[in-house]
Amino acid sequence: MNVLTTYMVREILKGSFIALLLLLTLFDLFTLSDELRFLGKGSYGLKEIFYFLALTSPTTFYELVPASALLGSLFILGNMGANRELIAMQAAGLSIFGIIKAVMLAGAILVIISVLVGEIIAPNAEREARTLKVTAQSGQILLNARYGLWLREGKRFINVRQVKDDGNLADISIYQLGDQHHLQQVIHADQATFIADQQWRLEHIKYSDISTEQMTASQQAEQTWISSIEPNLLKVVVVSADNLSLYDLAMYVDYLKENHQKAQVFEVAFWGRVVNPLLTFIMLLVSVPFVIGVKRGVNVGGRMMIGVMIGMGFNLIDKIVGHVGLIYDLSPPLIAIVPSIAALLLAIFAISRLRV
Repeated sequence: MNVLTTYMVREILKGSFIALLLLLTLFDLFTLSDELRFLGKGSYGLKEIFYFLALTSPTTFYELVPASALLGSLFILGNMGANRELIAMQAAGLSIFGIIKAVMLAGAILVIISVLVGEIIAPNAEREARTLKVTAQSGQILLNARYGLWLREGKRFINVRQVKDDGNLADISIYQLGDQHHLQQVIHADQATFIADQQWRLEHIKYSDISTEQMTASQQAEQTWISSIEPNLLKVVVVSADNLSLYDLAMYVDYLKENHQKAQVFEVAFWGRVVNPLLTFIMLLVSVPFVIGVKRGVNVGGRMMIGVMIGMGFNLIDKIVGHVGLIYDLSPPLIAIVPSIAALLLAIFAISRLRV
């Protein structure tokens, strides 16, 4: 890279990271305001709230990179245009496409950082954040392990192998310990349905009573189970697109299809992850026509505002298309790609009208 390109890449990255820091701080303040409503619920104190914010920040970071790239590049390029730096660069031999190349190089660095954060750090941190919040508020000891969900309730240890979307459970084992911490009883139920007021209905139950002298087995079709465990606590382990990486999303979509279950929500999330790096480049391209070629007397701030409105409008349209696609069962790749391609074509058209 020559000196001018290096300078532009460095300044665009600086502007984008400042915009990212400001947006991340703003979003975290909104989240903090929401979480303070639950302050004091169970053991959910200020320490847990700030830890929760730290754990959810990588996901927010990943989602804000395209918008930050747009705002940062608009500010930096707009400032360069207002100070006639872009005109001086063009006079020195840097073409408009040379400026675009520098913008895209900065975008490539942003994309690499966002992918590393979004695919490696964010999914695990998001899962840990959800577990931290629910366990602190409920007072239950919860462990999401390889062999299902483990909870402790007094002298009972509960293993849940499957949590359904409606909060009901399947394949549940309850281990009851005695005063000397010896295993006294094992209860296995094929299904548990939440009734109300800490009451669950266990179905297809098998009992194993254990003592120092003998072990007896029995069965029962149905029984009411009194437990302080709430369905909301268990929903923490329901698979969410927010806590899955691109690879995990692909594997989970295959799993759902093999089991003849609806997978469209996760397919849309998968293709959204695929398109996200392209979206960062598109937002950077959108900034170029609004700041290049600014002449004396032209309101740079007005052009920047228009660019910001177009970028924010794109995000709104993208969400609307996603919801409409889910309602009418449209193709997930189509839902994810069409808005981005439309924005890309618009940016290319606007750039093509610039005087090279």
